[in-house]
Amino acid sequence: MIRHLVLFKLNEGVSRDEPRVVAGADAFKELGGQVPEVEFWECAWNITDRPIAYDFAINSAVSDRDALQRYLDHPAHQAGVAQWREFATWVIADYEF
Repeated sequence: MIRHLVLFKLNEGVSRDEPRVVAGADAFKELGGQVPEVEFWECAWNITDRPIAYDFAINSAVSDRDALQRYLDHPAHQAGVAQWREFATWVIADYEF
């Protein structure tokens, strides 16, 4: 199995309640159910206000590297990424477990 973790940081001046951000979060909440390769999916807003904290997180799992690539290439994933590019940056970690 491969864990796919993504932490998003909203750009300076962007707030969670902006319509484009709400739409982006909704797109990612639905994404886990749209991609057959995804075996585990959770995502949510950060609940702490520490200055080093990121704002939104995705924790997911797929069976192997091929499944991860199919997930990354999936049109629903690409659409969500395109939305988030407009208002956030992110870091990613993929590891076997």
